[in-house]
Amino acid sequence: MPTYVYAITDAGHPLRLDGITGVGDPAAELRTVRTKQLSAVVSDAPADLRAKRRDLLAHQNVQERLLADGPALPMRFGLVGPDDAQVASVLEEQRDAYAERLKEIDGCLEYNLKVARDEDDLLREVMAESADIRRLNERTRDNPAAHDDRLALGELVSQQVQARQDRMGTELVDRLTPAAERTALAEPTKTHFLNVSFLVKREKAGAFSEAVHQEAEQRGEAYTFHLNGPLPPYSFV
Repeated sequence: MPTYVYAITDAGHPLRLDGITGVGDPAAELRTVRTKQLSAVVSDAPADLRAKRRDLLAHQNVQERLLADGPALPMRFGLVGPDDAQVASVLEEQRDAYAERLKEIDGCLEYNLKVARDEDDLLREVMAESADIRRLNERTRDNPAAHDDRLALGELVSQQVQARQDRMGTELVDRLTPAAERTALAEPTKTHFLNVSFLVKREKAGAFSEAVHQEAEQRGEAYTFHLNGPLPPYSFV
């Protein structure tokens, strides 16, 4: 039967799995696949696994229990191996890489930060700081038939918006990086120009959250900061 994989730990992890169950309906019983150096927490994989809320929560609950007692490499939802023997084989083949990752995330949590800026506020700034954009804007306003000018205006505004968003994102990451162990940039969303995860020492989590709060306060109401965490360190596995 296919094996569903929740997380990987070192062999000395306490693996307190009492009172929690895995994905599926009925919920699967958890078990471990062990090698000399590593353990994987697994269960039977449901035949009709979907990303339903019940199963997502079960997956997360297993990882949170493990992380409470020591480092654990969280696997993405839906990771399935052919069987326990194949999972054990991968643990052995990749033991050095997994051991290194476990050292890196020991005592750490992940925080994801998404930042958006009010579009009108950004466009006002672009208009105020670019003489070329102001000139093209006036020409298209006075001459609605100036098709080429409208195209040039739209392209120039888009370039300026992107450049400012890139600069703002880089500046924010640079300012927050000293409070974290590592960072991992992700693709921006449709509404957020910055989407970045930080690996933060557990004892520094409060200081990191405060640093993010201070950045949000300094930027003002035109910016929206969404800080999500603590999370299993998915972005650093």
